[in-house]
Formats: sequence, structure tokens, C-alpha cells
Amino acid sequence: MASLRSSSPALAPTGQDRLAHIDHARQSILYGDRSPGGTPLPLESWIERSWRRCLGNGYRPEHEPLFDMVAAPALRHTLESNRALVLAARPVLDALGRAIANTRYFAILTNQHGVVVDVNGPIDRRDRRADLITRIGTDLSEQRVGTTAISAALTELQPVWLHRGEHFFNTTSVYSCAGAPLFGPDGRCVGMLDLTGIEAAERPELKHLVMQSARSVENALMLSLAHQLVIRLNWPGRALGDEADGLVCVDADGRVTGANQTARQLVPQLATAFAPGLHCNDLFALPYELLFDAARRHAASLGGPMEIPLWTGLRLHALPLLRGQSCPQAPLHRALPVTTPRPLKELETELIRQAVDDARGNVMKAARTLGISRATVYRKLGNKNTR
Repeated sequence: MASLRSSSPALAPTGQDRLAHIDHARQSILYGDRSPGGTPLPLESWIERSWRRCLGNGYRPEHEPLFDMVAAPALRHTLESNRALVLAARPVLDALGRAIANTRYFAILTNQHGVVVDVNGPIDRRDRRADLITRIGTDLSEQRVGTTAISAALTELQPVWLHRGEHFFNTTSVYSCAGAPLFGPDGRCVGMLDLTGIEAAERPELKHLVMQSARSVENALMLSLAHQLVIRLNWPGRALGDEADGLVCVDADGRVTGANQTARQLVPQLATAFAPGLHCNDLFALPYELLFDAARRHAASLGGPMEIPLWTGLRLHALPLLRGQSCPQAPLHRALPVTTPRPLKELETELIRQAVDDARGNVMKAARTLGISRATVYRKLGNKNTR
């Protein structure tokens, strides 16, 4: 069979031309029609891979897909095991429902196996094509309904846009959909978020919307975990306080309990799926106690964002917050100024001196607060004029 790859986005056809190119791709790949077709076809490689998997499973485009519901016992287990995901996603789905109210698109939330666990938006239950795919418990995996944004996002683990005939089955070629995978605090895929329209105008910009919404769901899911400290991260010069922040949650002993996808991109040690036992000291080149101290100072309105060093030599802008502590809203048009990098020793000394000041010169109290010895405080400050 012919192998077709996407052309440059700037040259990709739109409207009826795009539908014609998609149809040409279907004839070439799904039916082996190698007749001359003219220009290169704008078919994403992951779509071709999915089509070929469907063919390998014995499916044909003219077959009817299976919109099966999972069995009742399995559905109860699915809903129970995905309760935290549904609760974290519900406010995001409500906001999505308002954003897409006049577009003839609606939102679908699935678990990591493609089973629907929640929906929102303008769903016309009188339309069987809408009702079939929005029933809680419907299996929308590739094994059941072929190539969709749901199956692609879960297989490729990346955001996707899929329009009309890019779906495998003829029956599903009425749908247009954007999808993004959802990653849990441990870095593993826990589900996906989908925006689907039926015989609706193509809106590839929805891919960006679903990506942002997926990030909000992931952050809410992570912050629902038990933790004592959340560390917001970004590069120096970037404002902290919105969904674009990297988030790392730690317990009272400094052990990492979770991180979002942005944090995994910022901190090399978080790049792989979460490993039990990972500690703050493995991530940042400073004692973790200083992060807790900075959070307490922030809670008392005595401090704000700080720069913290990574073991790679790079530095990140950080805002440590105690559990339940609100984050100030990031400015909309002004990034925080970049501070001049300072040596780690200087940063430690400043934080220790601040702790002693907060304890009104009582070194023993400051040492207990920082979780270090009294002798260490004296040594770091080199100042005996304290109690």
C-alpha cells in the first residue's frame, strides 16, 4: 500500500479541497488505489498508523463500529476508580461547555482505556450519533470505534485534531474532534479530554483549547493529592501564578508526591514516570527545608518568588506555597524581572539570616524551624551575636 505523509501546513488544503484530499488518502491507503492523485496529501503519520492497525484487526471502512457499553460491574469499578479524575475535571468541563456553546461541539472525558466517564456541552440526545458516544460507560477505544481523536490521543500520547474522513469507519466520518491526553501526578496517562462536533465546521483551533483545558485538569488532579508544600516553577522572567506553571508537590519530609507535565519538562529528574522515594534534594541544589521556610515567609507576607538552582547549573523561578495557601494572580502583561543569579551559599545564608530575624535572634528556635543544627546556623552566619 502507498504511504502518505503530511505536507507543509502552509500548503495544506482547506474546505472542500481538504475533504477531497482526505478521500484520496482513504482510497489509497484503505483500498489500495494507487491511481495518480496529484499533490501530496495532508495526512498525519499517526492517522495512517491507526488506519493500518484497524486494517490489521480485520476491520473495513464500510463495517459498522461497535459503540458498546462496558458491563455493569466493570462500569461501577471504572467510575469508582476514576472518581478523582471526574471531580478534578468537572469545573473545567463546565467552563468548556460555556466556551463551545455556540459551535455544535461538546466535551467528552474518558479514562485511560477510552471509556466515557463524563460529558458536557450542547449534546443533542435526539441525534443518535451524539447519544451513542456520550453515554457514560461507552467504550470509545480504537478496538471498538477505530480511528478517533480519543483513540489517537491515548495511543500517541499527544494532542490531535481529526476531521471527518480521517476517522477510519465511514459511519464515524461525520465527526470532527480535538483530543489531548491527561497525565496523572505520577506521569502516567490517566485518560483524555475530547471536543467533538457532528457535521460541524472544521475548527482546528479547538486543539489548542483542549490542550489548555487538559493542563487545568492535570493541575487540579495533582493538587487534590495529600501534600504539605507545592512548588510553582517557571523560567526566570516568567510570571508565576497560572496554569502554565510547573507544579511539584512534596510531603512534610520533602518527598515528592507528584508533578505536572510542565515540571517534568523543567526538571530533568522528573522527566520519566514518577519513581517512589524521589526527594526534593534530588531535584534542587539547596536544602529542602529552605523551601518550607520560604513558604512560611510568604504566608506571613514577608517573602515572594525566589530563584532556586538545579543540579544542572540552571536556575528556575519558584514560589513555594504551603498546602491551602493561595497563589497571587500572575500579571497579565508584565513578566517578573529577571534577578541576577547568586551563589547557592549566599542564598542559603540569606534564608538562614531571615529565619533568625523571624525568631528575634533566637538561634535555637530558628534552627528548629529550618530543621538544621544550632551549630550549622552559627557556622553559616559566622555571627556569635545571637542567642
